[in-house]
Amino acid sequence: QVQLVESGGGLVQPGGSLRLSCVASGFTFSTYRMNWYRRTPGKERELVERITSSGDSTFYTDSVKGRFTISRDNAANTVYLQTSSLKPEDTAVYYCNFQISSRVYWGQGTQVTVSS
Repeated sequence: QVQLVESGGGLVQPGGSLRLSCVASGFTFSTYRMNWYRRTPGKERELVERITSSGDSTFYTDSVKGRFTISRDNAANTVYLQTSSLKPEDTAVYYCNFQISSRVYWGQGTQVTVSS
């Protein structure tokens, strides 16, 4: 069955970096656009960045431009979110997701906490 498993989150000081990973299984990963979302306490989940099957990326959250980079390794069925210059307001649960027709699949999320 389809499965998305995120990892790489943790506690980091402001200005630090983390690389989040999402390992996919159960579908032909290389043919699908993949997304990273995040949910901060008290807010709706927001789309952070998207990457097409061919590797083109698009930012959807202005606040992370220049600090976050999405990438993918189709051979490893993995999508990454490299974060840098982290700020306390980046504290959130980060999720990867994708969609097949009308069905949307989500991982369980990985917690990123930015605090001194």
